[in-house]
Amino acid sequence: IQSVATIPGEPRAPKIVTADVPGPKSQALLKELDKVQQTGGVSLFMDYKKSIGNYAADVDGNLLLDCFTQIASLPLGYSHPALMKVASDRDNAAVFVNRPALGMFPSADWPELLQKTLMSVAPKGLDEVITMACGSCSNENAFKCLMMNMADRKRGGADFSQIDLDTCLINLPPGSPNYSILSFKGAFHGRTFGALSTTHSKPVHKLDLPAFDWPIASFPIYKYPLEEFKSENEIVDRRCLEEVQMLIEQRVNTGTDVVGVVVEPIQSEGGDHHASPDFLRKLQAITKKAGIGFIVDEVQTGCGSTGKMWSHEHYNLDGPPDIVTFSKKMLTGGFYLKKEYRPKQGYRVFNTWMGDPGKMLLLDAVLQTIKTDNLLKNVTETGKYILSALEDLQARYPHCFNSARGLGFILSVNCFTVERRDRLIHKLRKKGTKKKSVKQAKFIGVIS
Repeated sequence: IQSVATIPGEPRAPKIVTADVPGPKSQALLKELDKVQQTGGVSLFMDYKKSIGNYAADVDGNLLLDCFTQIASLPLGYSHPALMKVASDRDNAAVFVNRPALGMFPSADWPELLQKTLMSVAPKGLDEVITMACGSCSNENAFKCLMMNMADRKRGGADFSQIDLDTCLINLPPGSPNYSILSFKGAFHGRTFGALSTTHSKPVHKLDLPAFDWPIASFPIYKYPLEEFKSENEIVDRRCLEEVQMLIEQRVNTGTDVVGVVVEPIQSEGGDHHASPDFLRKLQAITKKAGIGFIVDEVQTGCGSTGKMWSHEHYNLDGPPDIVTFSKKMLTGGFYLKKEYRPKQGYRVFNTWMGDPGKMLLLDAVLQTIKTDNLLKNVTETGKYILSALEDLQARYPHCFNSARGLGFILSVNCFTVERRDRLIHKLRKKGTKKKSVKQAKFIGVIS
């Protein structure tokens, strides 16, 4: 890490000064916070003024190597000079203080700002963007665009009928049609009410909450090393794709048409499951043949995490996805879309803020830094090195973990038991590493 550090003052190594993490100050603050809100997800309290680069400082004086980066949302680590410069520039003060309702009152520089930031890194073939606040609302509104597009096509482009207008207000068809979105087992697309019906990673996200009756297909889970299990993994792909095809056809016959498929190229929250290029290409082909939308959720995998700006660029798809959603390291939520999925009327995809110009200023600095520091190349080369090291370790300690896999910096291994995994994470934490198991409710130790 130190050899590629670009931030002055970044520490050379982690430093643990308490007997355990979280330390006594974090534990005391947790009790205070618990008086006013639920704290089941809180791991420790941080000192962000002392956090820098790859290292996160907590309130007890511990310095942790952060491989988790605020749930994969920090593009350049802590207190990067380029971002600090934007935040301290007095010319930007009005942008940060006066957050506009962008859907109604954008500033004069908003079109230019979108062009120089989001559109400068738009996936090839997607020439429009809608800004949002988070990944979940990005996915939810992407679903709406697919549904509105399908309804418009079924009306032949005609205007709404009076019965459409009347029935939508009482949640009945035809104004509120019984459309559905196909998602995958293990997927995570957010926790807002609509997106939650496509999230299937942990029960705690969904318990006690009604869900839409939408189809759920199996996601391919491979055996590793890939080169040793090529034929077995091809069978897995084929079975999953056949299931997708069957579910789409079933819905047509029941009047609850699938209007689109949403997929993560790498299921992150669901266990770091990597789809093969062949699976994604054939999945896209199924959607094209069925005349439905194809959404690629890049909330976790976008902004260079895999060595390309967008992870789906690794897979040589037959043309662009219809929609690509993003958030986290992009510092703002939103989605890129083909022109045909643009809502025809205003206010149909809408909220108070529709994004945040202040985040665009920060994103501009992030994108410039990625370019000038050649960070995508660094992610590719360093990621290959770390993956090779993980493969070497699993060969030396096969009783500890297996299935080393990854693309760029999205890297993972499997432990044979939950107990062994927990011991490994605890020991890493004691060494000063902040990590998270994707099968745990909260992160501990090294941030990763």
